[in-house]
Amino acid sequence: MISSVPPIRITACNSNRVNNDGDFVLYWMIAARRPSWNFALDRAVEWSMKIKKPLLVLEALRCDYPWANERIHAFVLEGMADNASELAQAPALYYPYVERVNGEGKGLVEALSSNACVIVTDDFPCFFIPSMIKVAAKKVRVFMEKVDANGLIPLRLSEKVFQSAYHFRRFSQKNLLGLLRQQPKALPFAGLKLKALEAIPKHVSKRWPSLFFEQKAGIRGLLDTLPIDHQVRPVGCSGGSREARSTLNTFMEKRLPFYKEYRNHPDQDAESGLSPYLHFGHISSHEIVKAILDGGSWSPGNSPGKASGQREGWWGVDENPEAFLDQLITWRELGFQLCQKRKDYDKYESLPSWALKTLQDHSKDIRPSIYTLKEFEEARTHDPLWNAAQKQLLEDGVIHNYLRMLWGKKIVHWSPTPRDALQFMERLNNRYALDGRDPNSYTGIFWVLGRHDRAWGPERAIFGKVRYMSSENTRRKVRVKQYLEKWA
Repeated sequence: MISSVPPIRITACNSNRVNNDGDFVLYWMIAARRPSWNFALDRAVEWSMKIKKPLLVLEALRCDYPWANERIHAFVLEGMADNASELAQAPALYYPYVERVNGEGKGLVEALSSNACVIVTDDFPCFFIPSMIKVAAKKVRVFMEKVDANGLIPLRLSEKVFQSAYHFRRFSQKNLLGLLRQQPKALPFAGLKLKALEAIPKHVSKRWPSLFFEQKAGIRGLLDTLPIDHQVRPVGCSGGSREARSTLNTFMEKRLPFYKEYRNHPDQDAESGLSPYLHFGHISSHEIVKAILDGGSWSPGNSPGKASGQREGWWGVDENPEAFLDQLITWRELGFQLCQKRKDYDKYESLPSWALKTLQDHSKDIRPSIYTLKEFEEARTHDPLWNAAQKQLLEDGVIHNYLRMLWGKKIVHWSPTPRDALQFMERLNNRYALDGRDPNSYTGIFWVLGRHDRAWGPERAIFGKVRYMSSENTRRKVRVKQYLEKWA
């Protein structure tokens, strides 16, 4: 089959055969939770066109994943409501399923495979998803493949583990011009004549009934009935592709023109706000990059094309979109690359050798303060700025990006050991952050301990040669007066 999806993004999950006598092509949507700008959906549509079978889009939500809570569930469910609305107009049957009891959804994909021709799913290198796909691929009865729709740089374009942003940036600059021509479809069903599936197989729908969305407001009532963590409540912002695009438009109009100058200052509120939507797959980095470049009237001729690895100058656009693109492509995708290549990405031992040595050398240094996980979680330290950052995480599900670095550094400073600090950061981030449980957030957590960084001097107590940050210096460097008034 000639595919518009780059072959490097497609990976076979098993050696089963395609069942041409099946009733439908199944797209099992688990990470790229959006109905457009999605290579995995494009691939499923191609299969439907090739074997002339309807398309069934399954988006399921289990309730027994690690850190399952109302905040995460609400954001995903709001995205599902958007998908139900958008796919109602498409020649594809959308099947949203939500577990009401732990383990209730077990066997669903396997049951659907008895009627499916082929299964397409999302390739995501983090959290429980890789192991879930591996298990499912052994149980289903037909050919199954996964498609990488994570970022501009395909996960398998290089087998190298990039140790620094500079080296990854240099690699990406060598390849980006060609990759920008490989876009997922903004309108994946446009001009296609696909026969729609009339109904989910009865033996499936009876045991695993579809969830019907009347309005997003009803989602909050559903949460009360589910066996998830009810202490972590939903936040003010909503999930879904529509809200993601609205957030992108607001950022481009009001914040992007001042991004480089103001993004490190919490008082200026210049961040994009897109990280949660990227994490849950409600918006694609391809769509964001196209919007940013179109807004700056960019063309390949703008770029000097020299892959120097420098942060500035390669795109040939204004400094503000260039600074944002470096965050979106270099720093975000650096984490995806590492998670795909190192299965121990979340283990302390995955730190670079120099960081492991220097942290070990200073592991018995006296800490100025030591806090328990509970004290960290409840924002009960002696430091008002740290407490403010933690309170923002508790209430809004995010921390300002610059303060997130300080937040992590002080946890290292006030934990009994670096290993304890890692455990605390992972717990707090993955439980409360909307963009937690993600390669990008693991990049941030491990950067605190030396990953993707270099040895710094002078050597300090506790940190050794790992980069040090203090609240006092942070308050001098960035504007936090209004931030403290709000959160502290």
